[in-house]
Amino acid sequence: MPVIAVAALAVVMFAVSSLVTCAGAAAAPPRGTPQFSSAQDILRWINAYRLKPTPERLPGAVKAMSALALFRDLDSSGVYIGFMAGVLGDNPDRADKLVSGMFPMPPEDQVAIVRAVAYSGLADWKGLLGRFAERMPARKVLIERHLEGKLPTLETVPLASNAAALDALWGYFFATGRMAPVDRIIEALAWAKDGNDVEKLTTGSMAKWTLANNALQNKDLLDHLKAEKVTRPKAIALQLDEIIEAAETYETSKIRKEAAAAIEELKRKGPDSTRKFTYWGMAGQTALALGCVVAGALGHVEIAVPCVIGGAASSAALRLLTPQ
Repeated sequence: MPVIAVAALAVVMFAVSSLVTCAGAAAAPPRGTPQFSSAQDILRWINAYRLKPTPERLPGAVKAMSALALFRDLDSSGVYIGFMAGVLGDNPDRADKLVSGMFPMPPEDQVAIVRAVAYSGLADWKGLLGRFAERMPARKVLIERHLEGKLPTLETVPLASNAAALDALWGYFFATGRMAPVDRIIEALAWAKDGNDVEKLTTGSMAKWTLANNALQNKDLLDHLKAEKVTRPKAIALQLDEIIEAAETYETSKIRKEAAAAIEELKRKGPDSTRKFTYWGMAGQTALALGCVVAGALGHVEIAVPCVIGGAASSAALRLLTPQ
């Protein structure tokens, strides 16, 4: 069953006009394969990918993402970068060809390639990144920091106050079906009841809501959450109980409402918390407006719903969790 569901968000339409074809015969899709002319096209492919992997289409998808400006705000491009990383990680023998096919790429969008390689989990990801360093001179410092181990991998990227990291973990899951990224998202549930830090509370709430919405659509994921409940600390196990109940009863809106109430209560505790929430909430909403993922089109082509991967990507969850 598809892992991408539609949530009720304010409609933000993406105007698209460019059709980007895949460069490089080595990574070109078979003749007659539909190309990507919109974010909806990309997300249809992402939605179906795990059922029928077509990694040869990744370069064309990445170039379309660039043309559609989906990388321009890194706070809202995490799901794309994570998906790219997952496809590379699942195809070590083709990784060089796949990355090569992504070029030429505007310097400002090369960050997505660098991070996707670094997040891929490939045994030789540093070697892969080094082999393409000369093609990305504008990203020299970023590449060096990754090669020196001064920037995190997807397994170590901090999750607190980092919606893009949660989205990247979901993107990797969409590409591979592996549960390791889900397990990291589960760890963030430790903050779902945080009474001292609004950012952690919101991150934990986003993790909780996205897990519930994805589990509602994906039985394998739901079964995994049930298994994890047995092994996790009590605080996280209690959150998993609520997630499983919400997924099985199709009552995920309850999680959103409870989280919004908790955030509002914590806001009222003092001006420091209020300032922190106001800044972070507005930053997330700006990212949402500038470049969020359109996923409503996966099931309803006539509707473009921003940032709803798996029922709610983290940056979308941030907006819905923001008390109005």
